[in-house]
Amino acid sequence: MEKAFADIIKKIGEDPTRDGLLDTPARAAKAFEFLTEGYRRNVKDVVNDALFDSDCNEMVVVSDIELYSLCEHHLLPFIGKCHVAYIPQGKVLGLSKVARIVDLYARRLQIQEGLTTQIANTMMEVTGAEGVGVIIEARHMCMMMRGVEKQNSVMRTSAMLGAFKDNQATRTEFLSLISM
Repeated sequence: MEKAFADIIKKIGEDPTRDGLLDTPARAAKAFEFLTEGYRRNVKDVVNDALFDSDCNEMVVVSDIELYSLCEHHLLPFIGKCHVAYIPQGKVLGLSKVARIVDLYARRLQIQEGLTTQIANTMMEVTGAEGVGVIIEARHMCMMMRGVEKQNSVMRTSAMLGAFKDNQATRTEFLSLISM
């Protein structure tokens, strides 16, 4: 990967051997490895048996989970926040694991629509919940730094499964809880 980054630096007309760029290919490769670590992790290891018996059958919401991902079309970042809710059926997931599931998929080349669905499906699968709701709000550098260059645009996507899809009151409760 270092060689590929050195080649890119050369292709834009720069000298990868000049002082300020000398270690850039190695640093860029290390950064890219970190930004795509989701490919080298899996749900089982992320959840790590942190599923606990519980009598809770009311909505659990984790809001404003920061996320950073790379758009699969331009390899540019999109940055935002994710709101995740589920209605447990006998099991609750350790709090940090919700954020770790978001990171697992965000640290892959993505489109926001797919990321939203992957998080929702995984939460449903892992928890066996009555329903899951996921909303992502993000700003896309591919739209801000290039192309139409719209600085204030925010993309919002949602995935509603089970009770969140079938019951308007459940969906409304979720939406009201994340807009507090």
